[in-house]
Amino acid sequence: MSTTNRTHGKTHKAATASPSAAKSSAVRHSAREAALDVLVRVEENQAYSNLLLNQVLQKHALPRADAGLATELVYGTIGRKNTIDFFLERFVSKGLAKLEPWVRCLLRLSFYQLYYLDRIPDHAVVSEAVNIAKRRGHQGISGMVNGVLRAVLRSKAELALPAALGDVKRIALGHSHPEWLVRRWIRQLGAELTEQICAANNVPPHVSIRANARRLSRAELLRQLEAADIRAEASPLAPAGVLVHGAGNMALVPGFGHGDFSIQDESSMLVAEALDPRPGMTVLDCCAAPGGKTAHIAEKMGDTGKIWACDLHEHKRKLIDDQAERLGLSSIETLVMDATELDRHFAPASFDRILLDAPCSGFGVIRRKPDLKWAKQEAEIAAIATTQHAILERVHRLLKPGGVLVYSTCTIEHEENAGMVERFLADHPEFELAPLPAEAFGAVDPAAVQAGMVQILPQQFHSDGFFIARLLKREASS
Repeated sequence: MSTTNRTHGKTHKAATASPSAAKSSAVRHSAREAALDVLVRVEENQAYSNLLLNQVLQKHALPRADAGLATELVYGTIGRKNTIDFFLERFVSKGLAKLEPWVRCLLRLSFYQLYYLDRIPDHAVVSEAVNIAKRRGHQGISGMVNGVLRAVLRSKAELALPAALGDVKRIALGHSHPEWLVRRWIRQLGAELTEQICAANNVPPHVSIRANARRLSRAELLRQLEAADIRAEASPLAPAGVLVHGAGNMALVPGFGHGDFSIQDESSMLVAEALDPRPGMTVLDCCAAPGGKTAHIAEKMGDTGKIWACDLHEHKRKLIDDQAERLGLSSIETLVMDATELDRHFAPASFDRILLDAPCSGFGVIRRKPDLKWAKQEAEIAAIATTQHAILERVHRLLKPGGVLVYSTCTIEHEENAGMVERFLADHPEFELAPLPAEAFGAVDPAAVQAGMVQILPQQFHSDGFFIARLLKREASS
């Protein structure tokens, strides 16, 4: 997950810098050039925008305001891509598809600024785009870019979506989501809820952090942030969570390196709360990387007992180990293994608690990874659900009678969430849904908490879309 903070007001001011600042930007990589680099690589290589953006920002060491602008341009342009293309198409005589990828991306990010941002002067947008086109292409390309953007400016007031579109096309174009995904969500959730979700996916995410309870309480963390002149407030959703405003990359704040807090979404923080691990327990985290939930579990256990943190990839083991080292946790043991093989490595009934934060379609985190909605295909959902079911069928055997298995995902897909749990329960009568800890889930629908299965949608708390189910394995009958 990107730890770069997407903000609006400060981001836009970056484009109205003083003449001296503008002059100095000519000799360094500008925010728009950095954004263009990321957009082109996403377009050509289907790379992850959040990872690329962090790499580019670190490489070019952009000032904080410029980094904010680059971030806004990357996520905003990708997030609004099909709406931008719908409008741009009428201004490009030979069609967007026939342009070189970098030219297409340059027009998109320029249109995004002209149409969606209101604090960047139009002339600055056009001028910078033409200059970039001259540096990267030739006179003909820069002339075409200039002509297209000036035509957009002349018509901007008249640019509107067609009237009388059906729900699918209206939502897909108005909030820039693939039609197949909008159609699918309308079938599951209805048009009104689908539109709310799609609108929320285009709003920049909160920056939230989790207090390390072994070092300080949430109240103490809030006081520490206040002393550092960082504006923050307690999360209304997660008991250990803190929302941070306008502080930039929280990984650069000294308290992060000292292990006082971790950067984590509020919804994600509820997973360890649902697991409710106790000191001295033996816990299995089946798909643990990058280790945020693993660390939270260890903190809640007072770093006693043992947590096996498993992941499929060797390079991800280091992410988990690094988290544990930074937070001063010694109870975490890492293991590189396919989750469907864990029952061959551990004996049956080895664990008091099991967390399966399952691989999923990720549709709950679109606002953090907007390229995800364009990269996924509908056929992938069934394949992902097959993998989830295969893991569940293997790891449930490792839970002790009386133990708890928490199944979670960062998606809002019924087939991967409630549908998956219902399918599992139908096959395994020794399991039942158990109420979620009421004290930790006070902000969530009480009926869902009591039922033991919660779906958080992106627009509800401005957090990630998340699903959490708490499954209790019954004690054997005497």
